Amino acid sequence: MCTQELRKRAHDLDVTVWVGKAGIESVVDELADQLKDRELVKVKFLRAARGGTTTEELAEELADLVDAELFETRGHTAVMHQ
Repeated sequence: MCTQELRKRAHDLDVTVWVGKAGIESVVDELADQLKDRELVKVKFLRAARGGTTTEELAEELADLVDAELFETRGHTAVMHQ
């Protein structure tokens, strides 16, 4: 699937994983399970999760933990691609 089609699908997605004060480790299993079922998953990073880091840094780290590709980030939301 081309990047343009993926971007359109990502835009229409609802957030299904929220990262809060428990950090990214607390959502690894859930995100991995969701990526098995669908190609794209939208993740929201709440203020408590970000601390002194950026959404981009957290999203890249989370993508590495679930062996996924960080497709894009906008604001405090990231889209993971399997």
